[in-house]
Amino acid sequence: MKPGVHKWQFAQRFRRHAFGWRSDVPLQRIKEAVAEIRQVARTDTALAADGAVRFLEKVSPALEHVDSSSGAIGSAVHRAIENLASVIATAQVDATTRQRWLERLWQAIQDDGMSYIETLGDKWDTLCVTPEIASTWADMFLELVEHVWSEPAGGYFAGTPICLASLYAAGRHAQLVALVDRAPHVWWHYRRWGVKALVAMGMKAEAIAYAEATRGRNNPEGLIAEACEEILLSSGLADEAYKRYAHQANQGSTYLATFRAIVKKYPRKAPETILRDLIAASPEAPGKWFAAAKDAGLFDLAIELVNTSPADPRTLTRAARDFAGKQPAFAMAAGLAALRWLSQGYGYEITGIDVLDASKATTLAAANAGVDLESIREQIRRLTSAITPQSDFVSKVLRNT
Repeated sequence: MKPGVHKWQFAQRFRRHAFGWRSDVPLQRIKEAVAEIRQVARTDTALAADGAVRFLEKVSPALEHVDSSSGAIGSAVHRAIENLASVIATAQVDATTRQRWLERLWQAIQDDGMSYIETLGDKWDTLCVTPEIASTWADMFLELVEHVWSEPAGGYFAGTPICLASLYAAGRHAQLVALVDRAPHVWWHYRRWGVKALVAMGMKAEAIAYAEATRGRNNPEGLIAEACEEILLSSGLADEAYKRYAHQANQGSTYLATFRAIVKKYPRKAPETILRDLIAASPEAPGKWFAAAKDAGLFDLAIELVNTSPADPRTLTRAARDFAGKQPAFAMAAGLAALRWLSQGYGYEITGIDVLDASKATTLAAANAGVDLESIREQIRRLTSAITPQSDFVSKVLRNT
């Protein structure tokens, strides 16, 4: 099956140098382009894949003048590649059409002056689809990669990831490991293919040792741990995977995200056990795990954490407000902790509204818990009685209400 003809809306929007330096419009246009392609994929996979290739050809030239210093544009293009690689790979087309797509994508990588689509080479094992096509691409680049790596400085070649991914997809695993071993630098970006190849050959223990030997400066410890964890989990060795790699392999953008990722991956492990292990692994900041404890319904532990270690006062106030009706004792304690840490200067750009919110949530929870409000007000006065600028600020706000 060959792709049909379609007038793509994104095509005109992604002309060369179509965007100025601001990133807001191109970010939106990238989302729209991916959505348009995925919409077409519901009814015509070949046409959608052809559109995906066309987008990847056009995206870098269109973005050349955009300010990429924040990283937002690079992240958006990376997400687009993640989405569109599967669209291209799942299209039902003949080998000639697929080979033509790959040639166009390789040309786009070579023309990518801003390195926006350089990660596309890492998807080549998926994009080739068949071992025969993958082997063709491996043979195309193999000698050149060997030559580049033989140079004293270990030169750079944009086709190196394509060669490694193609060898893997072609099932030439031993050859792949031998090639990676010749790389001039111990770099995870290349050695991860050696790990995958060893796993494919049934050499899982050797794969873990190979990955571990990659640790060191400039290599991503989290990704290495994640690869090792995955090998152990696939072998049914969940306890060993948890003990050796769970914490490092599942680092999220927040403490709560880390906790949730591990809980999801290890369903047979009690959430409280996971959380206490995480707390033990980061004894310098136990209060940071408050939201995770709350999320797990471990309310006593959550309060224990923030009574001994700082936490974001707004997070504590939000918990006090959200749980004032269903867990009033916990909510009251969270509100008091918020006021305590506010008085000690914690929190970013704190305003009087933040103080009032914490006080209001605390008194509401106390009323729901049947606690005498005057005793709560006295507790708040004691919490804010220290002679510091922060305590003076909190006390002044509360006195004026």
